[in-house]
Amino acid sequence: MHDPWPAPYADAPVHAHITLPGSKSLTSRALLLAAIADGPSTIRHALLARDTALMMAALEAMGVGVDVRDDIVVVTPKPLGGPAAVDCGLAGTVMRFVPPVAALATGRVEFDGDERARERPMGEMLDALRQLGVAIDAGADSLPFAVAGAGRVEGGAVTLDASASSQFVSALLLAGARYERGVDVRHDGKPVPSLPHIAMTVGMLRERGVEIDDGEPNRWVVSPSEISGIPVDVEPDLSNAAPFLAAATVTGGSVTVVGWPGGTHQPGDRLRSILAMFGASVSLDADGLTVSGTGRVAGVDVDLHDAGELVPVVAAVASLADSPSYLRGISHLRGHETDRLAALSTELGLLGCDARETRDGLEIHPQPLTGAVFHTYADHRLAQAAAVLGLVVEGVRVDDVAATAKTHPDFVGAWAAMLG
Repeated sequence: MHDPWPAPYADAPVHAHITLPGSKSLTSRALLLAAIADGPSTIRHALLARDTALMMAALEAMGVGVDVRDDIVVVTPKPLGGPAAVDCGLAGTVMRFVPPVAALATGRVEFDGDERARERPMGEMLDALRQLGVAIDAGADSLPFAVAGAGRVEGGAVTLDASASSQFVSALLLAGARYERGVDVRHDGKPVPSLPHIAMTVGMLRERGVEIDDGEPNRWVVSPSEISGIPVDVEPDLSNAAPFLAAATVTGGSVTVVGWPGGTHQPGDRLRSILAMFGASVSLDADGLTVSGTGRVAGVDVDLHDAGELVPVVAAVASLADSPSYLRGISHLRGHETDRLAALSTELGLLGCDARETRDGLEIHPQPLTGAVFHTYADHRLAQAAAVLGLVVEGVRVDDVAATAKTHPDFVGAWAAMLG
């Protein structure tokens, strides 16, 4: 354990231009698709952080060639095989995206991860693979488990409940083109969260020549085909923009994120509308996305079902507002890196905020806040939220700011540079 990090206090409005590392979601998908493509792929501006390092190590363990040069990754497909051991860490993309690909390997591939990863939902994923004829060795519906790869998967129709995570759907779509009959994924349950992430998966498959029919609600049909190896330029990680843009909102400053795409499937793009609801001025031009605080933070009532990864920072901003906020549609966050709803209500409460869990979200009634140790539960988004609070609440200390390395390898340095 390290001493808690003293979150820097901003004694003046924050003004900065920020350059972000590449998107974790796009990098992870690009790596996995490159591993089963028909030729080498070059991925530029790739995120090099814990989650993507675990993805690269998983692919290498099964025989894929991965060559990293600065932020450029060259992936060379090779026959997949075991025995292999995959460390998932706390990365949902590894524990969910890799098993359907491991089913194409010849040999046994074992999966395990961090202690908290063993509590994250995996049962629907494992059951879906069993429906497709994949042999799974598991003592429970969670890590650890093993995939007994047969070198091929027949594929076909599969029904699952993806209401706990859109990653269940994306995982099957990413591998499905290499199944002999493709894959016909049907969701049966409450609405799927984070639909933009599925749209991201569909778009990336189509870019590589894969035919996919998503015209029917809750159904995605991937035709069997080769996957083209192509060069990829990874967009900046827009969710990692949240704490930096929130800094402008809560201090009355102005922050520009350089290179914000004009069109994207990333859920982080919703920051534009969410921060405007809080009262910030938001503009997108050739320089990037600029958010300027107005000196007032208003409460919001917002459904974040499709942008759950933004919730911790949004909750932090809401706790600094001048009226209550209601964050809805996010019950699935109880199964993320930690139970984010319980963690946020607890930690905001320790600082003095009246934050209450509801059936599907959070109800936040701002109160005067005081400094305290903010526990992150090894969750990078909670650490980012604590940093935002520290800008306007003196004495906030973050017990594990290193958790931010999951998707932002130098968050602390970038935060200091913003305040420079």
